[in-house]
Order: sequence, then structure tokens, then C-alpha cells
Amino acid sequence: MGDERRRVTVEPEQDGQRLDSFLTGLLPDLSRSQIQRLIKDGRVHGPAQKPSASVHTGQEYEIQIPAPVIATPEPEPLPLRIIYQDADIVVLDKPAGMVVHPGAGHTGGTLVNALLHHVKDLSGVGGELRPGIVHRLDRGTSGVMVVAKHDRAHHELSRQFADREVEKEYIALVWGVVHAGRRIDSPIGRDPDNRQKMSTRARRARSAVTRVTYAHHFKGASLLKVAIATGRTHQIRVHLHSIGHPIVGDATYGGVHRRVPKNLRSVMRLERPFLHAVRLAFTHPGDGRRVEFESPLPHDLQTVLDDIREMEASE
Repeated sequence: MGDERRRVTVEPEQDGQRLDSFLTGLLPDLSRSQIQRLIKDGRVHGPAQKPSASVHTGQEYEIQIPAPVIATPEPEPLPLRIIYQDADIVVLDKPAGMVVHPGAGHTGGTLVNALLHHVKDLSGVGGELRPGIVHRLDRGTSGVMVVAKHDRAHHELSRQFADREVEKEYIALVWGVVHAGRRIDSPIGRDPDNRQKMSTRARRARSAVTRVTYAHHFKGASLLKVAIATGRTHQIRVHLHSIGHPIVGDATYGGVHRRVPKNLRSVMRLERPFLHAVRLAFTHPGDGRRVEFESPLPHDLQTVLDDIREMEASE
């Protein structure tokens, strides 16, 4: 497969935009950093030659997009905690920092690579890059996931997720005071200013509902249990940010603070958002019984929480 070439023309309403912003708006399948790399590599042909240079009405640009090269994933002996498995499904505890499936920039070290090593009867359902994957967790989010072993299980689980029959519960530590019973139902779509982020301000958005089912308040932060029926990209992170209470440690959505109260000082150790998928309940695709699986809070989050509780108890 050869390079793809695209020709674009600057319209009057785009006059004066930065070259990288202009191209990112027209090529939503490419991130701004990818666009900037194409410009620096000489793959964008036109009057402006730097990412920060302005474009003007009537100018024409040709973009040379190299064909993606993603190898078929290979089994890798990566650590993977399997909570449960049978002939139909695998339920696992995804560690934080692990990408779910291969893609641009992540050809190895993914959950799929680990699954191919640990699960010998996993079929190619979902495509060779995503065998058995029914739903995802963000790279920085840990917790319980279910994977289908064959087409029938994949189809049934996908239907349950689409029909909002799956119960998904998360634990999150957020800045400020949020009360149990809070419901956030703002639609979510791609952020108009940053294609790498999601937003409740998107022009094209899909419905999303997040409910706070439990809250414990510390001085300056709240420990929440959050339930979602929908599963939009970054949903919980975006929704909590949209109401002014971002998840602690979430650098993408305003959750990293330079100045932290003494009682919350332990959060400075976090290397990812304080977000964990603690419970997953669904109807078993094989025998129809309702099943429920839980994942304990991992060590990095638990130690931060323990330190906060200890600090508050000593005050």
C-alpha cells in the first residue's frame, strides 16, 4: 500500500489559521502532533512550510500521508491477572499504563499481546488487531474488563454494551466536593480545539450519562463511586472535568495541581489519573446467568488513599 495524497484549499473562514491547525481541522483522523511531523518531514507541499505559519484564502496544499504499518500482534509474556475464564469469556484486571490494543505508536506491549500469550483458545473475533475486545479502558485506567473468546460471545456482549445492560462502576478521587446522587448527562464528542481530547462542547456529540453513587469527602477532595451505562471515550474524566471537579492526577483534563494542601500531599506521587474500574456486571453470553466481577484498588492508588486518611486522622 502506497502513500495517500490529499489536496486541500484554504477557504475564506480559514484565512489566518496556523498551518497545523488548518490541516488538523480538515484531517480529523490525524492528530495535531502527527500533522506537525508530516510538515517537518516535508510531506506537506504548499506556500506555508512551518507548523506555526499562517495560511491564506485560495492557497492549495498537498499532504502526503504514509500508509500505516502495523504488524499482526505477537503473543508477549506480559504480566496479566486473569480473574475468571471459561469457554466463552475471559475477565481480567487491566493494569494502569497498558494500552488495550495495537495502534499507531503501540505495536507491542498491549493487552492484546498479553492475551495472545495467556489465553490459548482466543479466536480472531473483532479483527486480528483486537481479538475478543468488546470494550476498552483508557491507558491510565486500571480495573476489570471482559473479553469474548468467540463470535457468539462477542456479538452478545457487544449487544449488551450497546443496549446499556452492562453495569460499570468506577472509583475516582476528584478535586473539590461532589455529592452522591449527582448525575451528569452532557453529550460527549471530539474537542473542537484539540483532537486528542474529548469534550462536552463538541459540535458532534453522543449521549452519555454518569452517576455518582457514593461520595466520601476529604478536605479538598472527594472519593467517589461512579456508575456509567454508556461508554464514551474518556467519559468519566470529561464529565467530572466539565462540572469543575477533575480527577486527581489527570493531566489531560486539569487534574494535576502544582499547589496541593498538606493533607493531600501524597497525590503528588500519582503517575496517572486516580480512576479504577472496580466492578463489572453483565449477563453471561453462554448460559444467561447474571455475573459480577470486582477488582480491588491497585497498590499505587491504595497507598495514596491510605496516606490521605492517615493525614486527616492525625489533624
